[in-house]
Amino acid sequence: MKCAWVLLVAFASLSAYYVYLPLPSTISEPWKLMVLDAVFRCAQDLSNLVHYFGFVHHLRVLSFITGFFDKLDAESCENVKVTDTVFDGIPIRIFDPVEKWDKTLKRGVLYIHGGGWALGGARMRSYDQLCRAVAEGVNAVVVSIEYRLLPDAHFPEQFNDALHVTKYFLQPHVLAELSIDSSRVAISGDSAGGNLATAVCQQLIRDGNAINKIKLQALIYPVLQVLDFNTPSYQQNMDMPILPRFVMAKYWLHYLNGSYKYVDTVLANNHTSFDISQAVALRERLNWSSLLPSGIQKHYKPVVQPMGTPEVIQEIPAIFDVRASPLIAEKESLKLMPKTYILTCEFDVLRDDGLMYAKRLEDAGVEVTRDHFEDGFHGCMIFATWPLYFSVGARTRDNYIKWLDENL
Repeated sequence: MKCAWVLLVAFASLSAYYVYLPLPSTISEPWKLMVLDAVFRCAQDLSNLVHYFGFVHHLRVLSFITGFFDKLDAESCENVKVTDTVFDGIPIRIFDPVEKWDKTLKRGVLYIHGGGWALGGARMRSYDQLCRAVAEGVNAVVVSIEYRLLPDAHFPEQFNDALHVTKYFLQPHVLAELSIDSSRVAISGDSAGGNLATAVCQQLIRDGNAINKIKLQALIYPVLQVLDFNTPSYQQNMDMPILPRFVMAKYWLHYLNGSYKYVDTVLANNHTSFDISQAVALRERLNWSSLLPSGIQKHYKPVVQPMGTPEVIQEIPAIFDVRASPLIAEKESLKLMPKTYILTCEFDVLRDDGLMYAKRLEDAGVEVTRDHFEDGFHGCMIFATWPLYFSVGARTRDNYIKWLDENL
C-alpha cells in the first residue's frame, strides 16, 4: 500500500512537472493552455521516439495522432451543404451555404489550412467547423484546399497545389457553376496556410492575370519569412505554446527540404549573416527596427552575425525564394495586392511576421486592417468550439468572419 502511494505521488509530481509551464498572466486561460500544450508535447515526444527507432517518419506519426479523432466526413447540415471533390487533380472540400434568397449570387472564399505544411486538412474537425462558420456567417461558398503535406511533399509542391486550385476556381465557368459573384472573392489562410495564401496572391500578380478577381486577402497569424529567427516576437515567445521557436525552425527546414542539422544555425541567424551577399540585399525588406513600432520592439535587439554559414544557402537555396518568404517581395508587387486583413497574437513567434507585412503593404499604399489580440496565442482560432474552447479562439473567429462579411 505504501509503495502504491509512493508511485502515485511520483506520477503526480512527474505529471505536474510536465504540464506546468510558466505563462504570462495576460494570456488567454493559461492553465487550460498548459494542459493543451502538454498533450501536444506528448504527441511530439511519442512521434520523435517512434522516428528515432526507425519505424516511421515522425511527421507521419504526428499527423496520425492529431487527425485520428479529428476527421469529419462531408456531412451537410441544415445551413451548409458540404461536398468533397477535386479541382485540377487536388482534393478540396466545398462549403455551400443554403441560399437565403433565390438566384442571389454568393461570395467566394478560398481557404488554406495551417499546420506547418505537415499537419491539418480540410477534413479535420477544427477546419471543417471554421469553414462552416465562415460559409454561414458570410453567405459565401468556401473552398478549403487539401494540399499535399510533409514529408511526402516539400516546397514548392504545397504552393503549387494552392496556386493550381486558385486558378481553377477563378475560371468564369467554375464561379458560375458555384453561383459565386466573380467580383467578390477572397483568399485566406492561417499560419502556414497564410503563407500559401500570401504567396499565391503575389504569384497571380507576377503572372499578370487573375489578380483582379481577388478582392481581399485575409491572413491569420501567417508565417511569412525564414530569414530572421530573432525578431522581437521570436525572442519573446521562443518557448510559448503552441509553437515554440525551435519547432517553427524545424518545420521551415523540412518544408524547404533542408537538414535538421541546421536548426541551431538558422536560430542564430547564421544563414543571413553579413558575409552572405543575398541576405544583405534583402535585409531592408524585413528590417524590423524600422517596420515595427517601438512598443513591440521593447528591449530586443537585432541579431545579425558578421560571419555566417554559407553552405546553408548552397544546400537550401529556397531560403531566398519569395514564394517561400512572401515578406521579402518587392514593393512594386506589393502595390498591386488587394485589400488585406491581418490577425496577429501577442504570444506567438509569428506575431512580427504579420505586423511587418502589414507595414510593408501600408507603405506600398494597400489598405490594411490589423487585428491584434493581446491575450492570443498561435493557433487559437481553431480552438473556438467544444471540447477545445478558448474565449480568445471564439473572439478571433468572430472578428475574422465579421471583417469578411463587412468587406467582401
